[in-house]
Order: sequence, then structure tokens, then C-alpha cells
Amino acid sequence: MITSLFILSLGGEVLIERHLRPSSSGRAAADFFWSKCQSSIKGESTVDSSAETYKNIPPILLFSNQYIISVFRSSLIFLCTLKTEHPPLLCIEFLHRLASTFEEYFGKPIDEELVKENFSTIYMLLEEMNDYGNPLTTEPNALQSLITPPTLLSKITQTLTGSASHPQNLDSGTTSNMPWRRSNVSHPTNEIYVDLVEEIDCILTSSGTVISSDINGSIQCVSKLSGVPDLTLTFKDSSVIDDCCFHPCIRYGRYDEEKVISFVPPDGAFELMRYRVKNLSGRFMPPIFCEPKLMFGEGEKEKGRIDIRVGMKEVSSLIFPREKGMMVLEDVVVTVTFPRVVRTANLTATGGSVLYDEAKKVAKWHIPKIDSKKTVQLTGTMAVKGHRPEESPPIQLEWKIPMASISGLAVSGLSVVNEAYKPYKGVRTITKSGKFTVRCG
Repeated sequence: MITSLFILSLGGEVLIERHLRPSSSGRAAADFFWSKCQSSIKGESTVDSSAETYKNIPPILLFSNQYIISVFRSSLIFLCTLKTEHPPLLCIEFLHRLASTFEEYFGKPIDEELVKENFSTIYMLLEEMNDYGNPLTTEPNALQSLITPPTLLSKITQTLTGSASHPQNLDSGTTSNMPWRRSNVSHPTNEIYVDLVEEIDCILTSSGTVISSDINGSIQCVSKLSGVPDLTLTFKDSSVIDDCCFHPCIRYGRYDEEKVISFVPPDGAFELMRYRVKNLSGRFMPPIFCEPKLMFGEGEKEKGRIDIRVGMKEVSSLIFPREKGMMVLEDVVVTVTFPRVVRTANLTATGGSVLYDEAKKVAKWHIPKIDSKKTVQLTGTMAVKGHRPEESPPIQLEWKIPMASISGLAVSGLSVVNEAYKPYKGVRTITKSGKFTVRCG
């Protein structure tokens, strides 16, 4: 299956290199991939050393007689190579699982510095997570029983002795009949938190017309329950759920028959399931509006102007409980990527704070909160060199609304059996932006 694994920095440096099969072509595959990245960077309209720079690189490339599969996470590039045809989504999921495991061990966001500080732990994780190029142990609970997450004390000990620390009782992660849960779990207080998160991917025109939209959801959990609890999660209206993807702990047969989620949870944070919301048949109305106006002027003597109004719509497709008060947009971020013809920009905002990165030609406008009674505005001038661009760059929006739902899906019950205690149960819903783009002009 997988012949080689690489982790690259955004500068092209190979941070981690692991060859899993004798048929590996060595570092040539990583060099080929980086040459593709370099050609993509030259074609970009802006200078931006983020993963967005490489968005034109296909996730699957053909090199010689093998395939290169890539994933961008945080500020790192994860690569794997295959000699024969294999399900590409399996390899992409494995690379994402690698990145998520590193975040569990070393913290978020995972970056070049953290990788260099934890070389030995990363190589041990790679040994446990694959077997001769095939995914093996990928559950965090099982991995933490085999490889101790690094602490300040363990790093000092490793520096002084040169040896990595391991758990004393490895059998707890290997003898359990549920590989996603450790044996003999005990907590002083028993509690479980469930977040129903829905993300909206949308493309809007400057006038607010929806060009395309897609809604995906996930159920994120944090479990701190002792023993071996058996949980049952029920929904008010499960008919909106489509294209489900389940955690291995879920009993699929019962969901298929009764549409309830029955499971024994892993210990700690985990994603219970992912799903897609069924088509809203063109009825989707976003909760936010963005009215951009970009005028680049003619020649270097005439300055360009920018004017962006952002606010919350009074009528949208979101479902919000009235007893919770007023619906509020939180953590709103408006990102404007200027073309290379813009030398500099002078921006001011009536609300929030705006930061312009001269090197990357990117302006980020942060707005803590917006309600239906408030509209904020960003204005400014741009110094332009050369000819004006053929089209204005799109604007990216980020936002979230606590306690709101776009699909109407809600948790109606969460029961815990097989244990004598009564745990604390917290359930909430969140709707937020995914890839939310507004086209200018």
C-alpha cells in the first residue's frame, strides 16, 4: 500500500521521511511534489506563504510509476506515495488522522517547530500507526497506552538520558475488546459534553445571491466517564441526516433500524459522526450579508478605493430558540486578498480591528460580535501600480452563531446505562461558516 511518508514545511524542507516498503523511490517523490508547488506559487496573484498558496495542486499526482497523495494541515504538508492503485480516500483519511494525532500529542496548531521538537515521538507514532504501509492503530486512546504523550518532565528526562519514556502497563491499550477505549477508566467527576456543529459552505455574489451552498454537520464529544458506560443518543428529526460517516464505536445496525446512536464512547475528545444535510431545495438564506465595492483606479496617480459593509440579516434559514434571546454573529473575520498590483493599503473600520499584511497583501478584519441592529463598515484607499486587474479578488468570511441550527436537527435525549452513577450531560448546537466566499463585482 503506502511506500513512503513525508512531512514538509511550507518552505519545502523535508521534516519527516519514512520509507515503509523496499519499492520506495526515496526522496524523489517529495522533490517532484515541491517542484509542482513552486510552479503553482509563480502563477499565484499574491505572495502568501500559507497552505492556500498551494490550492491549485491536485491532491493526487502521478509521478513515474507511483501516485503522490497530499494533505495540507495548519502549516505543514503531509505526503504519502503508492506504487499501485488503492482507494485514495483511505490514504487521505490516514494522513488527516496523522495530523490529528500530532495535534492530540503536541497541541494545536501543529507546526514546523513542534515537529522538530518531537522527532522521536513522531517516529514512534508512525511505527504504531502503520504496519508495512497499511493503517494499523489510529485510535488516540490505544496510542496513548502505547506511547506516552510528551510532558515537560519527559522532555527533560529524554534530553538527559537520551531515552524516550513508555507507559509501564502497555496491556491496557492492547487487551481491551474495544480498541477505541482504554481499560479501567476512572474519573473523579463523570461528565459528557456533546456539540452538534453544522458548517455552511457557500458562494455569494456581491448582491447577496446564493450561487452554491452545501451544509455539513458533525457531532463532537468530550467524554469523562468512568467504567464502561453505554450511551444512547436520540434526535428530534433525523430525516435531515444524509451521507453519514460514523466513529467505530457506534452500533450501525441499531442506527439503521431505529435511527438512534448507541455507543460506548472513547475516553476524552472525539468525533462521533459526520453527516451531510439534505438539499434545502434552493431555500437557503445565509444569516450574514457582505457588500463589497473595490475600485482600483486608472494608473498610479489615481488611488483605488475599498468599501465593505457587513451585517446580520433579520431573516435567514437558521433556526434559533426564542427563549435564548437575540441571535448574534460571533468571531467574524473578513479576509481580503489583494492582487499584486496593490502596493499598499490604508484601511479603517467602524467596528472591530483590521490588520494589513504588507508582505502577503492580505487584510484581516476581526469583528467580535454583530447583531441584527448593527452594521459595520470597512473603508480605505489603495496605492496601485501598473494596470488594474481584470477581476476583483473574492472575499472570505468566517463566523459562528451559538445555539443556532440550519437543518433543525436537535438532540432529544442522551441516556447512560451500564453504570450506577448519574453523569452531568451538556448538549449545545453551533452553526458556523465553512468555505464562505463572496465574489466582488
